[in-house]
Amino acid sequence: MARRRGATAVYGEDFSFVNPLVKYLLFFFNMLFWVISMVTVAVGIYARLMKHAETALASLALDPAILLMVVGILIFLLTFCGCIGSLRENICLLQTFSFCLTVVFLLQLAAGILGFVFSDQARGKVSEIINNAIVHYRDDLDLQNLIDFGQKEFSCCGGISYKDWSLNMYFNCSEDNPSRERCSVPYSCCLPTPNQAVINTMCGQGMQALGYSEASKVIYTNGCIDKLVNWIHSNLFLLGGMALGLAIPQLVGILLSQILVNQIKDQIKLQLYNQQHQADPWY
Repeated sequence: MARRRGATAVYGEDFSFVNPLVKYLLFFFNMLFWVISMVTVAVGIYARLMKHAETALASLALDPAILLMVVGILIFLLTFCGCIGSLRENICLLQTFSFCLTVVFLLQLAAGILGFVFSDQARGKVSEIINNAIVHYRDDLDLQNLIDFGQKEFSCCGGISYKDWSLNMYFNCSEDNPSRERCSVPYSCCLPTPNQAVINTMCGQGMQALGYSEASKVIYTNGCIDKLVNWIHSNLFLLGGMALGLAIPQLVGILLSQILVNQIKDQIKLQLYNQQHQADPWY
């Protein structure tokens, strides 16, 4: 019995458009970040449980533990779609993964562009965040350690100047403040002392009551915002490399998922074509 004219058997029964290399590369790519996300969530939960409930609730929006958990959960859900979608060759999950990853990439790109174009507004927002962190300095140990690290690392004190610490109820300079830390600044504002074996946590006592020239002999008087801006300007290549390091895995994930989706669609078309011609005696 002759074949229908123009009909050719190009592919064998075992042929598949889905490339195993693309499939499992995308799977292990997502599996790596899936594990990282679970570790991030676990660390966030542990840090949260180690705090007293009252102090944790007082600065809920600023809590680094909450930030870790939120970021970890988002990455977990995103990589779940990528893992299961690639392993099960599920177009819906793969397209969800690709779409979400594209949105994240575009949001990061937009944030970078807007931060560069509207630098004054971005500076004001950073100042607002720092001032809010100063207010809650004693409410959250993680936040306190983060601020102390930043002030020591950038050799700065407060947002605009060391007097910003009056925003905190414990360091406030008002006459009716009963705190023993009245008019002081945290020890992380103090100038380093050579060969100091024990850290003097009271070195910032009463510094806000002094003028800039007197205070500068003991503490950093410049604010952290200007220091941060100067550091950014001095490390543009480093920041560009970090941004590229974040962007490349996202673009690779988007590219691999789209390639796999197209391969799965071609495989489905081939299966439908074969099914339609199995009962055709002229094929």
